[in-house]
Amino acid sequence: MILHDPAVARLRQIYRPASGRLWLAAVLGALALGCSVGLIAASAWLISRAWEQPPILFLQVAVVSVRAFGIGRGVFRYAERLVSHQAAFRSLVDLRVALYERLIPLAPAGLPAFKRGDLLRRMVDDVEAMSDLSLRVMLPIFSAILVGTGSVILCAWLLPTAGAVMAVMLLLGGIAVPAVIIWSSGRGQAVQAPLQAELSSEVLTALHAGPELMVLGADDDYARRIEDVDSRLTSALRKTAVGSALSSALGILIQGAAVLAMILVAVPAVRDGDLSGVNLAVLVLLPLAAYEAVAVLAPSALAAIRVRAAAGRLVEILEAQPPVHEPQAPRSGEGTTIEVRDLSAQYPTGPVAVRDVTFDLAQGRRIGLVGESGSGKSTVLNVLAAYLGYRGQAHLGAVEIADQSGDHVRRQVLWTPQIPHVFDADVAANLRMAKPDATDEELQAALDAVGLPLGLDRAVGQHGATLSGGERQRLGLARAVLAEHPVLLLDEPTEHLDPPTAAGVLATIEQVSAGRSLVVVTHRPIEWLDDHVEVRVP
Repeated sequence: MILHDPAVARLRQIYRPASGRLWLAAVLGALALGCSVGLIAASAWLISRAWEQPPILFLQVAVVSVRAFGIGRGVFRYAERLVSHQAAFRSLVDLRVALYERLIPLAPAGLPAFKRGDLLRRMVDDVEAMSDLSLRVMLPIFSAILVGTGSVILCAWLLPTAGAVMAVMLLLGGIAVPAVIIWSSGRGQAVQAPLQAELSSEVLTALHAGPELMVLGADDDYARRIEDVDSRLTSALRKTAVGSALSSALGILIQGAAVLAMILVAVPAVRDGDLSGVNLAVLVLLPLAAYEAVAVLAPSALAAIRVRAAAGRLVEILEAQPPVHEPQAPRSGEGTTIEVRDLSAQYPTGPVAVRDVTFDLAQGRRIGLVGESGSGKSTVLNVLAAYLGYRGQAHLGAVEIADQSGDHVRRQVLWTPQIPHVFDADVAANLRMAKPDATDEELQAALDAVGLPLGLDRAVGQHGATLSGGERQRLGLARAVLAEHPVLLLDEPTEHLDPPTAAGVLATIEQVSAGRSLVVVTHRPIEWLDDHVEVRVP
């Protein structure tokens, strides 16, 4: 059963605070379905009894019952939807928080284990799919069991053979129809989420790499690649649609057969005096209302498959091992001296990225890491910023970085990537990422310090589309000026820049790093640095 699936059971721990509301919603849902069954039964009895033209007082209880069941069905259904959705949405909030708390230690070195489009699908679609666990799986099953049992008891009380007919109908509708839809559509439903994630990843790649694909003449091949994924997804959706249509048709067939069976057993019972003629209409119409309790179990079966697949993908995030583990009893180093001895490190999804690096960085000293591409220079910066685990020794303030909390390390060390991320906002908002409470005067001073003549209200566009490469680099340096960290880590700040722009950026770095410790990754020696450390390909 889906509730015993390991991945679902893991996520249900997050749902536990809302379990009380879910039980209340289940009871309200059962009452709503019970009112539907009661409305049909009371209406059928009232119409049949009224045909006999008894005194009006004989019908008052039935009249009031019809009104009560009609009002109760709407009231209980509304209350059930209100309570169940409130519980489900609160659970989704808890689930999202848990996932984001897991993503934080994974970033940035651990995130490449997930494709960008795939991770987005997991955080949006798979999380939304988990709401079906309570709304479309647990609650319908509970309501079907409760209302179905009550309907069988009512039929058996009126006529034992009618109770058997009702039980057979509900068992077929509640077990056979879901089994058919799982058999016909289960595989298609299970692969939809991975295929949708793959399609999103391929489309995002095509959008971002479109110019390169066209220049290389690979756009047609990549389009066929997307078409192949889309074709497989369409096939899966078609299988699901066919299974849903088949289950609907089978449900109507079972429901109609139950009505005919009721007629076949009830009419002779009336003739033999075993059943009151007034109750004949009740038994004939009751299957139409009672089947509503199990009709939702076929969609619930598909929802269960979808939930199981989504739960497995979300648990992969929750169980992903971060590239660096926070110490149980963190220590804090005093000062900002850095000592690295025989440092080696690797990313979770790759081989050893850097090996046997040794250097010292006294407070206020500035050095460059040089070496061939792929030698692990950027990996060293990830280690110093406490984003990646390592072997060997790496001290910050005479204490191992691995023994300090990541937050403490990053309050001392500011890491600026090769291409600083620019948010789709104005210049002021991008700068305040480094210092949220900075005044406009402070922001303008930071821009002046790096020689960036931009207005604070200047929109930078998506991914900094309105900025040149040099302006993006200077914007990242302006953040460093605002942050005032004593140690700066710069990853190839002049890469992809023309010589005049690169020279200007280097002059800015020399100015803003004065008095601070600096580690800069570079392919070429920089004359004003105190020293250069060569990093060799492992």
